[in-house]
Amino acid sequence: MSMGALNDCHYDVELENAIKMGCIKLGVEEEPQTAEIENAVKVLLHGLGEDVNREGIKKTPLRVAKALLHGTRGYRQNVNEIIQGALFPEAGLDNNRVGHAGGAGGLVIVRDLDLFSYCESCLLPFQMKCHVGYVPSGQRVVGLSKLSRVADVFAKRLQNPQRLADEVCSALHRSIKPAGVAVILQCFHIHFPTLESLLLDTRPCGLIKILVSSGSGVFQNHDADIWSEFLSLSKLKSVTNKTHEQNPANIWCPSIGSPVKKILSNVTHVDPMMVSAVSSIIRSLGEDPSRKELVGTSARFVRWLMNFQHRNMELKLNGFVSKKLETPKMNGEVKSEQQICSELSLPFWSQCEHHLLPFHGVVHIGYFSAEEESRIEKSLLQSIVHFYGFKLQVQERLTRQIAETIAPLLGGDIMVVAEASHTCMISRGIEKFGSSTATVAVLGRFATDAGARASFLDSLPRSNDFYR
Repeated sequence: MSMGALNDCHYDVELENAIKMGCIKLGVEEEPQTAEIENAVKVLLHGLGEDVNREGIKKTPLRVAKALLHGTRGYRQNVNEIIQGALFPEAGLDNNRVGHAGGAGGLVIVRDLDLFSYCESCLLPFQMKCHVGYVPSGQRVVGLSKLSRVADVFAKRLQNPQRLADEVCSALHRSIKPAGVAVILQCFHIHFPTLESLLLDTRPCGLIKILVSSGSGVFQNHDADIWSEFLSLSKLKSVTNKTHEQNPANIWCPSIGSPVKKILSNVTHVDPMMVSAVSSIIRSLGEDPSRKELVGTSARFVRWLMNFQHRNMELKLNGFVSKKLETPKMNGEVKSEQQICSELSLPFWSQCEHHLLPFHGVVHIGYFSAEEESRIEKSLLQSIVHFYGFKLQVQERLTRQIAETIAPLLGGDIMVVAEASHTCMISRGIEKFGSSTATVAVLGRFATDAGARASFLDSLPRSNDFYR
């Protein structure tokens, strides 16, 4: 896919108040945008039925404001400042001519850049691998780190993948004036189901993946040999030109192109105050909520957020469990002939109450059971996991609640391990891509028997690739 036609004025809006890269602006809490976002987040929390003064959630509005301003700082950064100070003369690069001697005038690539952005359709973060290349000309090259920094400027905005690739490509071409620029993005968007959608698909995919590309100059023709060289050096040799041409970037967000969308659209009532609050957040970030691509985003975000409204989960769960389970085992029975049983890799999705950002992963449950006893239904355990997942949560509490709910059903000897990928680990200052967390809750015999704990832990899957 060649680079789309872009309005030059769009890039000139990298404006006078641009923040220089590498500098962290102090006093974020005093910024007027911070207060505006905080007030909007309080409206959202009230709409979810939460007490904004509750411990654990009291500082959530400020944490959300900081995360959003950090994740959209690209609106306040200047690409020209980054590039112009990093152009260096290099002998042997003739004007308007592509050379191939010793790398001078040949292809230059920076690959496997880990970036994240916020989806303009749903306001959830998505992550990507970015590969950028260019063919120098005009007897000059650019510092290699600047390719990454320019890509990051455009990623730190509300985006869709194709426009992001086009903007990075266009900005580099205009700033460096090379023979051509190529950009490939491998993007991963969290597929966040609703409780209702899980009835339609019991094993929904964790991430939606697409690949987009953009090219200028000698890269405008995807059939050109230079693209094959770029793909080979980017370790993307298996990617064909057909793949480039079939990227549904305009419908890749699950909120507008999946069964979840159909279910969310059936939610007829959307609190107008909550929608207005989200629009206020978008304005505070430096965007226009009436921009064509953002129309409907505020309502979609609110519909998604309402999955986590405060409910009397325990009351519903108790009624559900009582219908599904026969007489529970008692804590006092002999366990000498019991063995460790397990249900592994039960998927869950939840929402971090500290940053209002999603996290998802799997839960592993271990318990003791005699051979002659019927094992508890996996569907019941999965239902319990979902009940506690679909609310504002922290992973430690989620793990404990699952263990405490299951314990009286299975005799009290329970071990629960939750493994998760948190978007707050990539969409805030730490930006630790590929990291995951594990939390453990133990009750009964597992709390005192190190051998039992070790045996159960040894049975867990070695891979934590659940976030792929």
